[in-house]
Amino acid sequence: MTMGPKIRLITTVTCPVCDFPAQEAMPVGESIQYYQCMECGSLLTPEPGDCCVFCSYGDVRCPDAQRTEGPVPE
Repeated sequence: MTMGPKIRLITTVTCPVCDFPAQEAMPVGESIQYYQCMECGSLLTPEPGDCCVFCSYGDVRCPDAQRTEGPVPE
């Protein structure tokens, strides 16, 4: 039995307004469209072309994007 690429479920979201980094768990099969920065309160939404806030502001893309784009670097 062959295992697929390891899907990472933790990302660090960095606010583009204040640069505050926050470690977050990403849900599987759910696209998160809004994220509020814990430091400055800014409401983040995905950049054009991205499916969710994790793909726009996280250091690891969301689980769905990881599945379609292949393995992610460790």
